[in-house]
Amino acid sequence: MKKTLLLLLVSIQFAFAQQPYYDDIDLTLTGQDLYIELQVKVNNASSTFTYGEVRDTMKITDENPDATEDVLLVYGYDDNGSCITDRTRDKNNFGGDPCEYNREHVFVRSNADPPMGSTSNSSTGIRADPHNLRPSDVQMNGNRGNRKFAAGSGNAGNAGSDWYPGDEFKGDIARMMMYMYTRYGDRCLPSLNGEGALEGSTDMLQLYLQWNVQDPVSEFEDQRNPYLENVYGNRNPFIDNPYLATIIWGGEPAEDRWDLFSTNDFSEDTFVVYPNPFSEVIWIQNTTNIDSEMNAVIYDISGRKVFEKNMNETNTQLNINTLSEGIYLLEISNSTNKIIKRIIKQ
Repeated sequence: MKKTLLLLLVSIQFAFAQQPYYDDIDLTLTGQDLYIELQVKVNNASSTFTYGEVRDTMKITDENPDATEDVLLVYGYDDNGSCITDRTRDKNNFGGDPCEYNREHVFVRSNADPPMGSTSNSSTGIRADPHNLRPSDVQMNGNRGNRKFAAGSGNAGNAGSDWYPGDEFKGDIARMMMYMYTRYGDRCLPSLNGEGALEGSTDMLQLYLQWNVQDPVSEFEDQRNPYLENVYGNRNPFIDNPYLATIIWGGEPAEDRWDLFSTNDFSEDTFVVYPNPFSEVIWIQNTTNIDSEMNAVIYDISGRKVFEKNMNETNTQLNINTLSEGIYLLEISNSTNKIIKRIIKQ
């Protein structure tokens, strides 16, 4: 990988502070290499944490930020109608009767390969992984059953023979599925629990990558990782930074909470790059009339140089219509300074 890209990724200036949990992760990696690195990291979790403990854990991880006596119910959307569709529920109203809540395995136990098996309060391992468990109304949980996730809009419910988790929860669901695939590999392939096309040559569903973009991490979702790191020993990386999914599997760029693709030897406004996203041509405008010889280099996300041009004018045109669609890094530099900007070919 080119030195410039290494400098780019090592010289991180965080927009949303990277958690110390990731200090030993090599964030210069991309694709399958980063996937494997994260897999090793998240596999380091408690082997004794039980399904019974999740009952109390949920009261903290799924607490309603607006009413701390309640939990939010996955797939719920309406507190003014039938209790089946309730969005919130009193924390103590746990059980198996109508209008109570129970523990929903978001990656359905029977959809795993091999299946996760039945649960009891003493169950450990994959059946008790708290990153895959959310409180759900008893009947809503039953309505979902073992249906796979599929595209939809609006409130949660059937999507043909499949299941749409609702606009509020689709991003949460996507990031949970990304975690399960990272943690458990082919046992939890995204296609085992979801429908739709795969992204490029990867095993990740386009649908999950889209949901990861369309429904950003909320305050509610953010409260999960700090507590689970303490009691369970790991975090869901795709909550901490949804952009990790883009680096690994591609697709439309998700929110980059760590500002991984930023460096500022030149001030940010020294160069204006437009249009971005682009289709065939991109312009670089030098706003400060720097008169030294400048160079523009484009790298793909794996660090391979795919384009280079000297910049001798205030406005420089780059004709890069031969590049494939995707994310690229544009490095603008002279002998002493540089800046790297992310550009997107559509």
